[in-house]
Amino acid sequence: MDPLTQGLLGAVAAKAVLGRRLGHAGWMIGAAAGMLPDVDYFIRSEADPLLNIELHRQFTHSLVAIPFGGALAALPWLTLRKFRSEWRSVLAASLVGYATHGVLDACTTYGTHLLWPFSPARESWNLMTTIGPLFTLFLLLGLVFAARRKSRAPAIAALALCLAYVGAAAWQRGHAEDALRQIAAGRGHAIERSEIFPTIGNPFVWRTLYRNGGTLHADRVRVPLSGEPQWKAGARMMQIEEDDLTAAERADPRVRRDFRRFSYFSAGWVARAPRDASVIADARYSLANDAFEPIWGVRFKPAQPVPTEWVARDRERKIPLGELWREITGRADGYRPLPPPRLEIARDD
Repeated sequence: MDPLTQGLLGAVAAKAVLGRRLGHAGWMIGAAAGMLPDVDYFIRSEADPLLNIELHRQFTHSLVAIPFGGALAALPWLTLRKFRSEWRSVLAASLVGYATHGVLDACTTYGTHLLWPFSPARESWNLMTTIGPLFTLFLLLGLVFAARRKSRAPAIAALALCLAYVGAAAWQRGHAEDALRQIAAGRGHAIERSEIFPTIGNPFVWRTLYRNGGTLHADRVRVPLSGEPQWKAGARMMQIEEDDLTAAERADPRVRRDFRRFSYFSAGWVARAPRDASVIADARYSLANDAFEPIWGVRFKPAQPVPTEWVARDRERKIPLGELWREITGRADGYRPLPPPRLEIARDD
């Protein structure tokens, strides 16, 4: 999640737990601790371009890191004499703020190592994107009113609204999953694997992705509050496996290792970029709504000292608010009712 929302959640959670204790310092401590786990974002290496995506959202985001990270976040405050007598409250605010970070990141689509080092699984609940304006607004209003009124009630109310938002997103995601199965059935496809991804700032429009026969199908589904879901056909891509690399790429051990690392980061959703086949891309995300324009990927240069190039286009990403609003309100072009499933007719020989 974006740093602002992470900080706000840490602040609001700390305020809800501590109330008037520590005054304004309580939520400030929670805010700082809530942002601290993202310090791993700065772990980078020119010799290893994939080091950042491998370690970001890993050990600093895990559940076992909470007591250590919380204590570390509390240390700067405890160097001040006026907080030493309140060290228990300072530590509580810091622990609460730090604990919110990994859980919130797990609600997004990127994946977070909540159970590191006991499990390599990346928890990704796909309930919101890294930008959630309404979610952030709930937290901001809750913090402002809680700080001005010196009361925990607005903070608790904000947390309740955020929890309700996440619950509503989970409900909508379930309907989007049903729609995905109906879309695949309408095409006569057997689903080998599937996933549902939220779109920016809303629980109504979802990007669906499923695999059939080595082909990835990415579509968009609109799930309104009332009425039947609608869908819009999207891009098709060929799934890329390690055996699909070129002979030169397969001959380089580091290229093979980096492909596996990137595939793990992408949760196995890997395809070549349509406009540049040299780029092996993360198929989960796209710059375009109706085509596959990857946001990031890798390009391999076998036998070079650094054979892997990280290709990122995230700075080109623009949020088409007008088009997204038309999708949310059901006025976007290309959407139609879900297809009926194809019926297989049995024949006697």
